[in-house]
This record gives sequence, structure tokens and C-alpha cells, in this order.
Amino acid sequence: MKVALVHDYLNQMGGAERVLIALHELFPDAPIYTSIYDPHRVDPAFRSMDIRTTFMQKFPGVTKHHQPYLPFYPFAMEALDLRGYDLVLSSSSAFAKGVITRPETVHICYCHTPMRWCWNYDEYVEREHLGKIARSILPFLITGLRVWDQTTATRVDHFIANSPIVADRIRKYYRRDAIYIPPPVDASRFPFDPTLQPDNYFLILSRLVPYKRIDLAIQACNQLQLPLAIIGGGRDLERLKQLAGPTIRFLGKLPDEQVVHYYTHCRAFIFPGEEDFGITPLEAQACGRPVIAYGAGGALASVVDGVTGTFFREQTVDSLTAVLATFNEHMFNPGVIHNHALEFDTPRFHRRILQFVEAKMSGAAGQDASSCPPSSSTTNLVR
Repeated sequence: MKVALVHDYLNQMGGAERVLIALHELFPDAPIYTSIYDPHRVDPAFRSMDIRTTFMQKFPGVTKHHQPYLPFYPFAMEALDLRGYDLVLSSSSAFAKGVITRPETVHICYCHTPMRWCWNYDEYVEREHLGKIARSILPFLITGLRVWDQTTATRVDHFIANSPIVADRIRKYYRRDAIYIPPPVDASRFPFDPTLQPDNYFLILSRLVPYKRIDLAIQACNQLQLPLAIIGGGRDLERLKQLAGPTIRFLGKLPDEQVVHYYTHCRAFIFPGEEDFGITPLEAQACGRPVIAYGAGGALASVVDGVTGTFFREQTVDSLTAVLATFNEHMFNPGVIHNHALEFDTPRFHRRILQFVEAKMSGAAGQDASSCPPSSSTTNLVR
């Protein structure tokens, strides 16, 4: 079976890119097709993979500033030559699902979310602090992109959603069903010691961009004079530094071994944004540490309220402050938290994906031979 992997763009490192690495581990001979690629801005593991880019790779400054080239992505993805593949597996939150495949090719999309800027435009513009020029031009582009996004959903044979809330969005915007398979967490990276006593700080690990709402955690910790360590970089760094009081530390981007140290020694991991899923809370839980999360989006699928963490119900400083003021990490059992994270471990992700792919490929083969569809059910993949 010839397999191709497709990804939106490879110029930043996040949860979607970790999913792509896990998919490549399943299909190590598969080339990765993507619009643009910057080997210095993603995990070094990609350097040993067969990465194939589009004509956009030649655009000036595109790997550092890819947003201004928004109109070109649909053309770039549709221009990819995917002839000769039995299976195309796309990892998409934007454009990758729009590739064109031959009738005999099975296209499975692992969807991180339908396009945020298309279907939640007003909130996207507000949280990204876009300027007047962008606000005046974008509405004309968004209408066309919505049509393209809905149309290209019909090119996908089967959808996989990374969380129940994304499955709901796929059903609403694409009128398609999707099975839920959570993204992988490499639990083996994170040591677990149930006897370890935490240090006196809370932790955030994130790209520093507006929609992550790190400003909420900074302001709440300012009010309560609580130590907060922030790992990561991004365009929102300077604004966040201006908000921060003396108990806030910005640690920048750190190597894995230092990240693990901060995970294992924090009082709790704070997750103030609304994400489609969010892998970092599960990484903290793999270390046995509880999570304080905004009770919406993907956190509802990865955090068990009162067992592996706790939620603040409104995305406001006051709501988070109220939780932090009474938080007691000793009320949580590290062993229970760690075991919960193992439910999302990479080997389980691999098994679920393979079961789904095998069921759909055998179904396609059965249809080609005018036989009955497969009887294997995929509804239990998340167990």
C-alpha cells in the first residue's frame, strides 16, 4: 500500500505537528506533502523525512510570515500531484484536506478543527489583534474560503476528529460524521515519581500568541502574588511581559530535559485558552501533575474535573483567580493522574489509527469487488 501524508504547513511546532510525527511513525516510508517547510522552526525529526513542498516555498519570507499569503494555499494544495497513492492521510486544520486525489485513492483526514478564521471570524479577528488593513481586506477573502472549505470537505472519504467538540464542528460546518481519536502523548518522555513533592510555582508551556489567553494567568497570579513560570516564545511575548509582575518568569524556549523538569515539579499546569484538544495538559498529567483549565473545548476531553485537575468556568481573570486562591495540589492523587494520561499514550494512538485505516481500506477494497462492506466497527476506537 502506497501512502502519502499531507500537512498544512511546517513552519511552527505544536500539537498538530506532533500528530504528524506519530502518523509518520506508522507509515515511515510515506512522503510528507506540505505547503511550506522550515527545518529550523520544527522538530529535528522532520529532517530525516521526505518533505515535499509546493510552489509557495519560493515566496519571500513565507516561512516566517505565512499569514499574508492566505489566498495562495488552496491553489498550492490542489496543485499537489498525489497520483499513484492508495491512501492519502491528511493532517489538517486549514488547507491540507483540500488536496485532489484520484477516485481509487482513499483520503482520510485527521482534522484538528475546521478553519478557525472562516467559521469563528469575529472572535479570531479580536483575539489576533489584527490591524485596520487586515480587517478591511479579510472579509472579502473569508467568504470565498468558506465556500472552498465546505466544498473540499466532500473530497475527504473519512474524517477523524481530535476531540468531541471538533467532531461537532465537522458535523455542523461540513455535514459529515467523524470518529473521535485523541492525539498522542509520548508518555515515555515524562518520568513519574509518586513520592516527588512539587515546588512552589504554577506552569504554562505554550506558544505565546493572543488566543492562548496567557494574559489571564499572568493577571490572576499578579493579583494573588503567585509564582508562575512560562515556557515558550511567540509574537505576544512583549505584550505579556508588560503585564507581568515580579512573580512571573519568562523562560523562553527550553530543551526537552528542562521542560520535563518544570512539568514534574510544578504545583499545577495552567491551561487558560480554549483549544481544539491541547496536548500539553496531558503531558503534565503524565508527570502526575494536576491541571487548572478553562472548562471548554478540548480540555473537557483530557481533564477529569476533581480527579486530574479542576476547571474555571468563565474565561476571565476573576474566574481563574477564584480557583487559584483555593487551589490545593495535595487533594489530587498523582498516580491516578498519571494513569489517566496513559489512556492517551502514543501506542494507543497508533493502534486506533491502524484499526480505522484497515477497516476503511478493506471497505474500499470490498466495494471495488462489489462485496459487502466490512463488519468491523470503529466506534470503540477511543476505548
